[in-house]
Amino acid sequence: MRVARLGPRGKSAGLLTVVTGLAMGCSNGRSVAEDRAPSYTDPRDVAIDSSAPPVSLHFTDITTAAGIDFVHETGAAGQKWMPETMGSGGGFLDYDADGWPDIFLVNGSRWPGESGERPPSTPRLYRNLGGGRFSDVTNAAGLEFSIYGMGAAFADYDADGDVDIYLTALGDNKLLRNDGGRFTDVTARAGVHGNSGRRGDPPAWSTAASWVDVDRDGWLDLFVCNYVKWTPETDLFVTLDGTNKSYATPQQYEGESCRLYRNLGDGRFTDITQRAGVFNPKGKSLGIAVADFNDDGWPDIFVANDTYQNFLYLNDGDGTFTDVALAAGVAYDEFGRARAGMGVDVADITGEGRLSIVIGNFSREPLSLFTQIGGDGLFQDLAGRARLTGASLLPLTFGLVFADMDLDGYTDLVALNGHIEPDINSVQRDITFAQPPQLFRNTGGGRFTNLSGRVGDAFAEPIVGRGVATADIDRDGDLDILMTVNGGSAKLLRNDLAAPSNGWVGLRLKGRHPNLNAIGAVVTVYAGEIVQRQMVKTGSSYLSQSQLSVLIFGLADAARADSIAVRWPASGEVARFGSVVGGREYVIEEGGGRMTAVSAPRVPH
Repeated sequence: MRVARLGPRGKSAGLLTVVTGLAMGCSNGRSVAEDRAPSYTDPRDVAIDSSAPPVSLHFTDITTAAGIDFVHETGAAGQKWMPETMGSGGGFLDYDADGWPDIFLVNGSRWPGESGERPPSTPRLYRNLGGGRFSDVTNAAGLEFSIYGMGAAFADYDADGDVDIYLTALGDNKLLRNDGGRFTDVTARAGVHGNSGRRGDPPAWSTAASWVDVDRDGWLDLFVCNYVKWTPETDLFVTLDGTNKSYATPQQYEGESCRLYRNLGDGRFTDITQRAGVFNPKGKSLGIAVADFNDDGWPDIFVANDTYQNFLYLNDGDGTFTDVALAAGVAYDEFGRARAGMGVDVADITGEGRLSIVIGNFSREPLSLFTQIGGDGLFQDLAGRARLTGASLLPLTFGLVFADMDLDGYTDLVALNGHIEPDINSVQRDITFAQPPQLFRNTGGGRFTNLSGRVGDAFAEPIVGRGVATADIDRDGDLDILMTVNGGSAKLLRNDLAAPSNGWVGLRLKGRHPNLNAIGAVVTVYAGEIVQRQMVKTGSSYLSQSQLSVLIFGLADAARADSIAVRWPASGEVARFGSVVGGREYVIEEGGGRMTAVSAPRVPH
């Protein structure tokens, strides 16, 4: 095996000897990472159940027919700079408050000094016209700017009735205030650039973000994940084959602390990172998930780190957090190793009130599925027992989302895969750059069946996947999927589920001012023997966000939900409702204890 000597190349700096997770090629065709990695697989782990009955799930790629014409700009021009292979995300938001989920896609940009015939890239906003059609309203919405974007989080932070956008980036982030459908950059006044805010500190490389009311005062605060300290001037020459440059992994760079900004209620924020106990400059954070892990009514925060231990910040209820990841068993894998954590999501996959955290990892590192195993705050990685390990070992997984895709009352899992190195197949013959997405169906009890090759061509086509999000774009009760692709075209998949039209309930929550979308509310739906819980939340997945305005609950074969309970976020009060008929959306208002059925959706003008 040859060892690469790394040093200055152009503007690159530093001298380093590196064997990365990308793996330098060895004479036997195996990688160093493969030789040293523990065995995660279990002979009993069956990746695909060939005896499973036919499935009712099918997804149709409607990207072109829907009018989504978006190609992600990486800026790649031969330098192989690290950020080029990491972006980007997107998701769903109802920006015009008409009840139909719209689509926002984050874009990169060309590097300074690069010229070409391509016009400057911008993020893109697509308005939902109903009937599976969208219209590009980017310019009309005031979004015709170029930024090296990474991710986005959507919420009504100023409580004026429309959803705003926080856009993370390499460099200064942007807070875009929604003023009646047109967005205004208010980052400077709000003070949420993403870095420390100290004079002379360089801009950060921000990734995931989430709006969360950490102090339960009703105003939405902002948690921002930061990755590593990288600039074109500090870029390192890393190689797979000892000659040609490859994309670096984060081991070679210093980490950067996440930031927590408290909403002051007047359009401004204050940085409470250190005071709140979430300052950690060693973090290399890519994913965030918010949940109430100890069921005390206060929102907690899980952060997935890339090649560094994960964080689990429990909310102490007094404006501070305590990182309990090590004691809870979620900081490292079962071998005591920090995996390459990418995207993350959290859900109750068993209906027993125990939360599971799923994390996407690097190739030869399967999905992590940390599940609560008792009342003392402990977690155990049950990916093997859930039958997720074998199918997720070789892919490099970025985006992840828990959602009940077949409306049977059990939470399924969608995983989006794609490597970071285009030339990886030249040194690892069983690993490819583009990789197919995966769909794992929850068969009950938190066990999954891999349906990836049986639910439509979109789950068989290799892509360089990054972010994934879900929403009911046509308001027919089942969840559709948005996929973002690094350096490629985003994909919109329509869920053509062959299921009864009344096998679901949609719930739209209206909270008290200022938390109008009731972010942080926990909703429990009882239908027969099945109990489902969802939190109204932002963030999760990878740099992306699923539909916020409505929660979809599958009812399986039941025609109605037996009862519904809502725990409101600020007051902690629990509102209970009786039986409701399936196949409809309902609005639940905080304070009055009212639940009203929504009229049949009208196609927007």
